[in-house]
Amino acid sequence: IQMTIELITPIAIEEGLRFAIREGGRTVGAGVVTSINE
Repeated sequence: IQMTIELITPIAIEEGLRFAIREGGRTVGAGVVTSINE
């Protein structure tokens, strides 16, 4: 799956960083940053 996400608050992020998507205290998704669009 490929997703484009816009963050609410700016954070330091780089390609290869692993991340988790959480909702209501539960992990609903996880992945790896493959590219950054500025």
